[in-house]
Amino acid sequence: MEGQRVEVDGGIMEGGGQILRVSTALSCLLGLPLRVQKIRAGRSTPGLRPQHLSGLEMVRDLCGGHLEGAEIGSTEITFTPEKIRGGVHTADTKTAGSVCLLMQVSMPCVLFAASPSELRLKGGTNAEMAPQIDYTMMVFKPIAEKFGFTFNCDIKTRGYYPKGGGEVIVRVSQVKRLDPINLTDRGSVTKIYGRAFVAGVLPLKVAKDMAAAAVRCIRKEIRDLYVSIQPVQEARDQAFGNGSGIIIVAETSTGCLFAGSSLGKRGVNADKVGIEAAEMLLANLRHGGTVDEYLQDQLIIFMALANGISRIKTGSVTLHTQTAIHFAEQLAKAKFTVKKSEEEEDATKDTYVIECEGIGMANPHL
Repeated sequence: MEGQRVEVDGGIMEGGGQILRVSTALSCLLGLPLRVQKIRAGRSTPGLRPQHLSGLEMVRDLCGGHLEGAEIGSTEITFTPEKIRGGVHTADTKTAGSVCLLMQVSMPCVLFAASPSELRLKGGTNAEMAPQIDYTMMVFKPIAEKFGFTFNCDIKTRGYYPKGGGEVIVRVSQVKRLDPINLTDRGSVTKIYGRAFVAGVLPLKVAKDMAAAAVRCIRKEIRDLYVSIQPVQEARDQAFGNGSGIIIVAETSTGCLFAGSSLGKRGVNADKVGIEAAEMLLANLRHGGTVDEYLQDQLIIFMALANGISRIKTGSVTLHTQTAIHFAEQLAKAKFTVKKSEEEEDATKDTYVIECEGIGMANPHL
């Protein structure tokens, strides 16, 4: 068996946790024994961090596989997958490590399980350097479900940096195959809405200030739309620790969704946080694509597995997306092409079409 291990260089391209997530999920799905070397080799703290470790352990548990070298700081792991099982699975980063990243690695796997799955994920729900749970619910979920699967996500407790302590329960039904998606028609923006939140000791005024500053910023560029951002004080029993942040979503006439978000930090005034989220949203609306820069890379693995040709239109292709494509091609043998959009309205913009001939992965249990 050793001879057939797929060798992955964890230090190339994005060079971080994403390579681990994409390659272990595909290894699990395709039954490919895997060795990943040079894990996060170029990072300030090389090797596995708690959240990467809990993601790997989760995939191992999902399929009753065998994992070697998996400890904090390790720069090499080997993984031998077995059959994907449904049922209840728990993962806990024990830190503010992101539950959304745990979801990213486990969701593609459990779609091809023998029975429905319940994922109990613990850690940070609104953490830096990762999608916020609100993004997962408001943007990722409705678009990902276009591949023909459904999941629901119950936020039991929110958890913030640095303590984490959040818990999310995700229920996913299995599929026979994934449908390809065609997201190339942007449409026009029809509504903009969002939520500004505070938790713990922070006063609601902070959320109101974030929301007001964000609305003012958007109004400068988009005058004719009502912008509705709800300020929310998280209930004491549903939030662990102190935190604040904002997410703003724009929806288009064709059902495309774009977001901008930001988290409050100590010593940064609320207006600045609101403006940062608004500016991120506006930047994502300028490029003419149908997905924002954070959804782009999250869709690649589903496109690779889908049964047919998928297309998405994007702004400039991020390093995370290039990395996901590279490993989807290496491990799953899906075929991707990335080319500049040829449509007239995109001529002056940095707009690309990512096309993928998926492998038509079939669930062996159904």
